[in-house]
Amino acid sequence: MIEWMKHWQEDKHRSGVHQLPERSQIDPQFQWRLEDIFENDAAWEKAFKELEETIPRIANFRNRLGESAQTLLECLKLRDTLYEKFGKIYLYAGLHNDENTAEPRYQAFRDRATSLMVQLNHTSSFIQPEILSLPEEKLRQFISTHEGLKEYQHFFDDLLRSKAHVLPPEQEQLLALGGELAQAPYTIFSMFNNADLKFPAIKDEQGREVEVTKGRFHRFMESRDRRVRKDAFFAMYGTYANWTNSLAAMLTSALKRNIFYARARKYDSALHAALDPDNIPITLYENVVQSINENLAPLQQYSVLRKKILALDELHPWDLFVPIVSDVTFDIPYEEAQQIVQDALHPLGEEYLSILKKSFQEGWIDVFENKGKRSGAYSWATYGVHPYILLNYDNTLKDVFTLAHELGHAMHSYYSHRYQPYHYSRYTIFVAEVASTLNESLLMDYMLKHTTDPSQKLYLLNEYADKIRGTVYIQTLFAEFEKNIHEKAEAGEGMTAEVYNKLCRELYTRYMGKAFVMDEEYDINWCRIPHFYYNFYVYKYVTGFSAAVALAQKILDGDKTARDAYLRFLTRGSSDYSLNLLKDAGVDMTTPEPLEANARLLKELVDEMEKTYQQLTQGKQDG
Repeated sequence: MIEWMKHWQEDKHRSGVHQLPERSQIDPQFQWRLEDIFENDAAWEKAFKELEETIPRIANFRNRLGESAQTLLECLKLRDTLYEKFGKIYLYAGLHNDENTAEPRYQAFRDRATSLMVQLNHTSSFIQPEILSLPEEKLRQFISTHEGLKEYQHFFDDLLRSKAHVLPPEQEQLLALGGELAQAPYTIFSMFNNADLKFPAIKDEQGREVEVTKGRFHRFMESRDRRVRKDAFFAMYGTYANWTNSLAAMLTSALKRNIFYARARKYDSALHAALDPDNIPITLYENVVQSINENLAPLQQYSVLRKKILALDELHPWDLFVPIVSDVTFDIPYEEAQQIVQDALHPLGEEYLSILKKSFQEGWIDVFENKGKRSGAYSWATYGVHPYILLNYDNTLKDVFTLAHELGHAMHSYYSHRYQPYHYSRYTIFVAEVASTLNESLLMDYMLKHTTDPSQKLYLLNEYADKIRGTVYIQTLFAEFEKNIHEKAEAGEGMTAEVYNKLCRELYTRYMGKAFVMDEEYDINWCRIPHFYYNFYVYKYVTGFSAAVALAQKILDGDKTARDAYLRFLTRGSSDYSLNLLKDAGVDMTTPEPLEANARLLKELVDEMEKTYQQLTQGKQDG
């Protein structure tokens, strides 16, 4: 165990107070190396000034893109160069700011970088509309006769695909002017939900009065004391119940916004408009909903087992998140976590592991919490420099999985940047969680195979089952809810809290099965989900997770061809449509199979949980 961590833990034990170290107290080997971006702040200032002075050059191409193929190429190359340079400027400012969010210097750096981004976006905003204004035959001729433009073939194809939904300039300008108004439903919901809404206090496990907050709510839901879970549930949902009419009006305004923009751009529906930017067919969305609905049995079996293990007369919403094993703890130092992750990801091959080791040894990762450091975890990458990962590692099992998850993102970015030109180096949100979730799947498989303690095994099985329930089944439930409410609104039905409540109850009752008691208070669960303001976003959780698990199963089966196809997927960035990239990797998300594979996995996990629980019970009786 590293020295400062040892001292911190001893101090914590003596004082009972969590004293975070200053950043200067943390060994540099556990900090990211930002000089790989810029040697120092002076170098950053120089790059900032140079980019600021260069941005106006892009405006020289306005109204000239149809002059020649060479002019068009020069404009695109300059655009890419400017954005590549900006990426490093923003990355350096953002990472330094997150090291210590209270440091004024890097707050200012980040603000200045954000202003520079606005300037760059505004100055280059003419490019795509002007390309679309060119006659398609002329553009095709440019591409076919100029080798440099052939590199942008997919970019042009994707741009032309959207042409039918691009309006005349005056109408586009009007839609753009309404942009801030379009954000109003989410802005109002967010302010109400995060700033104005207050929840009452309850008594915790020790009988102390504690105010319920969103952060504490999740901890309360995991409490072994069922009274605490129930009190927290009614404190939160009882408060939301006082505002359901207002919350229904907020959600309805978001639906009408989506429908307005879909109709303005001549789409058949709001769902069509939301899926089209990623070239996702509506049949895929429908396949997700239908396939999961045809495979609800494993989820309902899990509900029955959870009720049994927790020894409950009835399974209520406040019983869904408490771990079914109470006496299991994991204390995994960071050095051990590194080795576990490397061993778990061994099926991905030696090259993958060699790059993984570089991430540990060459300053990619900022490991431990310090005063002022941003909370949570993320991977952040920009073209021309290795990815970076922020952690707040604290020796928990969750931290080990977070490390594997963020390394998945980092490796995806590393490979995409290594093999793709700038304009194809970023991957879409649709595939963004595949690499991270696949790493988690390999890690879970490894830990289950190397765990001999039945209690730890049951805990891990429960974690995996809960992940599938929450990411595949419940997000599909949300996706079905979102599709239905848009269709009702598009048909002219009056959208009220009663309509939302009725649909929410029907979905939870159908998905969770007879073991689950759908309390009336849970009818309003729709009203606290921010993702319903993101315009058909949640289905991507389902597809990303399902694709990753399906690919992981093939790799774990020792299929070298599957592994090689997956590694090639990591290299391709956005050089093709997301569905094509996944299909080439070995998973076709337009078919039921990946979703059915997740259902089969949940069934296997639940069966193994039942078997392990019986072993534990028998062992206690024998003891």
